[in-house]
Amino acid sequence: MRIDTAVELFLDHLRVERGLSMNTLAAYGSDLAKFALHAEAQGRPLVEDANPDLVAGWLSVLLDARMSARSTSRHLSAVRGLFRFLTREGLVTSDPTALTVRPRLGRRLPRSLGVDDLLRLIETPNPDRPRGLRDRAMLSLAYASGLRVSELAGLTLNDLDLQRGVVAAFGKGGKRRLVPIGEVALGHLEAYLARRDELGRDRPGSTAVFRSPSGNALTRQAIWKIVRRTARAAGIRDSAHPHQLRHSFASHLLAGGADLRAVQAMLGHVDVSTTEIYTHVTHEHVVNAYRRAHPRA
Repeated sequence: MRIDTAVELFLDHLRVERGLSMNTLAAYGSDLAKFALHAEAQGRPLVEDANPDLVAGWLSVLLDARMSARSTSRHLSAVRGLFRFLTREGLVTSDPTALTVRPRLGRRLPRSLGVDDLLRLIETPNPDRPRGLRDRAMLSLAYASGLRVSELAGLTLNDLDLQRGVVAAFGKGGKRRLVPIGEVALGHLEAYLARRDELGRDRPGSTAVFRSPSGNALTRQAIWKIVRRTARAAGIRDSAHPHQLRHSFASHLLAGGADLRAVQAMLGHVDVSTTEIYTHVTHEHVVNAYRRAHPRA
């Protein structure tokens, strides 16, 4: 079997059996297509021809192209996932990635916004206009509930329970979780939803919470632009992005004494070690405060 054919089988498996999002599937497809082209160039287009030397050579090509260790590791994960799938299905007898060492990664701490910057960001949109109400509600919800940008883009009216003050978020793999909204964000949402129909053309059957004037759901790219535009208008110097609101949600909760497992559940992290990175951010904040304030620091 050719490697590019095996890639299509693997992507179908990820889509049907694991329910991965289209964005994740596209990322896997892009990384694996590059590996298939490399194998073709090396005269090893078949899955049976793949061996540890082919994989090691592929990683060398990526590193020679000045790809970061993090991106190289992501490419290796895609190829490793492919061959584990082929091994389980009995399409290959051995996994050529089994002994490949993952590139060493430095632990990158997430950057969050300060409370003052966040409040200024959320209050910058003009609430006298439907678009301003939408942007304020979206920013407020992103910070109050720690939603991913893809979750914001995919949010429907049925996902909101304003009576109970919770939002149903559908994260990676289509996993559903309930997250509290908070009184301030709830008020901003109610104000926006009361005038949502004034935002633009109504599309029959459209239940997207955050709509564009055309009636379609805001895309991930549109949300990024709104966050950046609002941050500039708010006078925030750093280049803000939607994920910073999620980082800030987690960091501020832990700094305020929230339970790590509760934050893990609200973020939708499968492994608590993913959430633990925010404790390093909180620890760093405490150390910096100590150094600034203590006379013998």
